[in-house]
Amino acid sequence: MKDVSLNFRADRLDVAGLARVGGSIKGQVALQKYERLKLDSCRHEADLGDEFTVNWQAIGELRSIAGNTSETWLHLKADGKIPQICQRCLAEVATQLEVERSYRFVADEATASALDDSCEEDLLVLSREFNLSELIEDELLMALPLVAMHETCPEQPKMSVIDADFEQQLQEKPNPFAALEVLKSKKLP
Repeated sequence: MKDVSLNFRADRLDVAGLARVGGSIKGQVALQKYERLKLDSCRHEADLGDEFTVNWQAIGELRSIAGNTSETWLHLKADGKIPQICQRCLAEVATQLEVERSYRFVADEATASALDDSCEEDLLVLSREFNLSELIEDELLMALPLVAMHETCPEQPKMSVIDADFEQQLQEKPNPFAALEVLKSKKLP
């Protein structure tokens, strides 16, 4: 497999051409470039820096099938980290994202719709200017955890909702129903 990154662009990828040469392309992209993904970050765009990048690789393949025809496939691997808020301790956690998927490309939407229910693989429509960057972002968004958490929080979160002064303040506060009890005990003329 040869790296043909210089001949192909991720934002306008000729998938069939990549598959014909059996090539691969790869890249490293700053998290800031993915507009939708950075919305799930707990940091502002300026604070993301160089530590949060997405590494990806796409491999094109032509698979021979019966009848002297072939199918176009694209194999994608992507990984990166995104800063999120741990829902246990409320500190920042660098959430690791990893994606490894394969896609079969078909001629048009009608073919994809017709085959979708009977195929286990993901079907996409073949295009000379396929936006691989959007696909990478979509897959990383789907790889986000439902709840971001540290494996082991750096500081143990407080498991108590009541502070020490709460009970004392509760005892000092007059009961609002005590005034009603006084009124109830008085007889009306």
